[in-house]
Amino acid sequence: MTAAVDDDLWSAVGDPTRRRMLDLLLADGDGTATSLSERLPVTRQAIAKHLGVLDRVGLVRSTAAGRERRYRVDEAQLARAVGQLSSVGAAWDARLRRIKRIAEAVQRTKDQRATQQ
Repeated sequence: MTAAVDDDLWSAVGDPTRRRMLDLLLADGDGTATSLSERLPVTRQAIAKHLGVLDRVGLVRSTAAGRERRYRVDEAQLARAVGQLSSVGAAWDARLRRIKRIAEAVQRTKDQRATQQ
């Protein structure tokens, strides 16, 4: 792989609730724990914990807004995550192509032996 994979980052986006939260924040521009909890089937407290995880890995940034915090996706960090995913995907594609070539070579060998008998 060309880029080191950030395990904390992928652990954070591995959770479906956090991915949905990122989708909502990207669509709306920003949001609060309260606004997100109104749109997701989890409590406001759970949303706040998920936002904390996303904040620790840098995928969201928060600003004070009265008594609440507004969260916005950090697009540079999201772009880095997408780049890592692309790199991992390319590495797996290369591995699968190698496995396919090996399997095809094994099959050709079997076919050649069968025709020689």
